[in-house]
Amino acid sequence: MNRRDYYEILEVARSASEAEIKSAYRKLALKYHPDRNPGDAEAEEKFKDAAEAYSILADSQKRARYDQFGHAGVTGAAGRPDIDPTIFDDFGDKFGGFGDIFGFGGGQRRGGPSRGADLRYDLSIPFAEAAAGTETTLQIPRIEVCERCAGSRAEPGEQPATCPQCAGRGQVRYQQGFLTVARTCGQCRGEGKIIRNPCTACHGRGGIEQSRKLTVKIPAGIATGQRLRIHGEGEHGSAGGPTGDLYVVIGVEDHPFFHRDGDDLWCEVQVSYPTLALGGTISVPTLGDKRESINVPNGTHPESKFRIHGKGMPRLSGRGHGDLYVSVQAEVPTKLSRIQKELLQKLDETMPHKSSEPNTRAASDDRPFFDRVRDIFG
Repeated sequence: MNRRDYYEILEVARSASEAEIKSAYRKLALKYHPDRNPGDAEAEEKFKDAAEAYSILADSQKRARYDQFGHAGVTGAAGRPDIDPTIFDDFGDKFGGFGDIFGFGGGQRRGGPSRGADLRYDLSIPFAEAAAGTETTLQIPRIEVCERCAGSRAEPGEQPATCPQCAGRGQVRYQQGFLTVARTCGQCRGEGKIIRNPCTACHGRGGIEQSRKLTVKIPAGIATGQRLRIHGEGEHGSAGGPTGDLYVVIGVEDHPFFHRDGDDLWCEVQVSYPTLALGGTISVPTLGDKRESINVPNGTHPESKFRIHGKGMPRLSGRGHGDLYVSVQAEVPTKLSRIQKELLQKLDETMPHKSSEPNTRAASDDRPFFDRVRDIFG
């Protein structure tokens, strides 16, 4: 029977590098793996062909014999190449253990050292504390190493026993066609050991949840959604692995007067109509209960905006502050005295009207509008 060329199967040139061969095999193996193509005999055959080709071309000595003698140089007694079964080790569920070939960091068993999980703590702070910076104490729950068993999970004096099902390997292997497939041991869950007499304090978990206090400094200018990383304050690692980190995620409460936009602040200030019309000075609150004065020129329209440089939120970098933007709104009184009503009526008579009837007083008074307003309110 004519055998297909291995380079043709992997769709690479005869001069392909080891990296190119590995990459080509990875693509084909993922494409034709039986778990992705259940019941597809053709896909299974292509998967086997790709595995056979890779087993030869990934080995420099076998590749050299194949290049010189063809299939005859690598064929075993059974008429097929002697495939190294370890290239299929650690398959795992959903291709979770393709190992080095697939770049997933395969080959590491669950029983080995692993980094502890990161923890998250959501912290809500008042707007004023975000502006000024603060220091706060947090109560953080974390699984601490059990003092009774020192993390061994067994009663003091007892030792974990080697798992009889996997002989301490953490994996069980079985034959699937010509493949050797390895899966996590179901009895020890990949740890290679079992606890026959669990610790009575932690019930065989190796750790107990405890609460500890941490002092955290909140920098001035922090905003909602930003987070602080506290190194090494997450969960403990297993089997001597490093501890995870704690992330404190900040939520800043709204302010009743200021609205934040990045490092800038916005606010609205009610200004009387005479001040908008005639001009004047208004006092505006800023952070820290301080006030700033703004000169309002005559003829200012409602919703006009004024900028006060450097009176916004402090920047996290420590370099200055944002700006404060003030939007002036016309203040309309809801209760008027008799004198106020008379003055407003006099003002209204001097205003240009859109009515078809001519306003004789307005027409006869050629003075500038603001001079007329001063006469009424003066």
